[in-house]
Amino acid sequence: MGLSDLVYRIYGKRIQRHLDRGRLPQHVAVLMDGNRRWARALSAPTSSGHQAGAEKAREFLGWCDELDVNVVTLWMLSTDNLNRPEEELVPLLGIIESLIQDIAATGRWRVYPMGALDLLPPRTATVIKEAADRTRDLDGMHVNVAVGYGGRREIADAVRALLHEHAAKGASIEEVAEVVTVEGIAEHLYTKGQPDPDLVIRASGEQRLSGFMLWQSANSEYYFCEALWPDFRRVDFLRALRSYSERERRYGR
Repeated sequence: MGLSDLVYRIYGKRIQRHLDRGRLPQHVAVLMDGNRRWARALSAPTSSGHQAGAEKAREFLGWCDELDVNVVTLWMLSTDNLNRPEEELVPLLGIIESLIQDIAATGRWRVYPMGALDLLPPRTATVIKEAADRTRDLDGMHVNVAVGYGGRREIADAVRALLHEHAAKGASIEEVAEVVTVEGIAEHLYTKGQPDPDLVIRASGEQRLSGFMLWQSANSEYYFCEALWPDFRRVDFLRALRSYSERERRYGR
């Protein structure tokens, strides 16, 4: 361990020691951004950046579990990412599949699909569904795997599902219109039944949501970190938690 690593470890322990456990987020969502730039900076194949990002996701889940976070949402692949060149997309999907299988294999965490699985290759969709089925009855941390996810698509899917549900019961257009409410749409989101994210973290220095959890993040706190996702350290996570714990949440008031 280098001197800088030792210093950051000591610093991280100091931050954690002073965290108010009663003010920590129960749902943390993260945009794992910067994998490709990380690889480019090393003149390495893009796939190596995605692999490093997957390894960081495994670490991140361990940090969350240690601090009793109940729900974690990992944005692994957007709907826009599905348009990437095949030579990048195919290895990326394989890395995502392995990551999801590893999360399920821990036997501690529940995997929950979050995205338009019908847009994914059959193998990827099957891996996600099998991981969810395998972990359904576990009592541990809930891990949302956002693959083939887009915030606008999610809202459109929710409204569509709401309309189909009531149309199937024979409701008229006027009756259906009455159920298109905030509560009705929320009950048909990918994350139905879950608490909205308390804290949304984005790595890589970008300061935008890019359509991530547009509905659910209306009252979330945001934390933007300069580190590219593969370089995101435990101390960066602790800083995000410290920042969150020091804020006064107003929930739009």
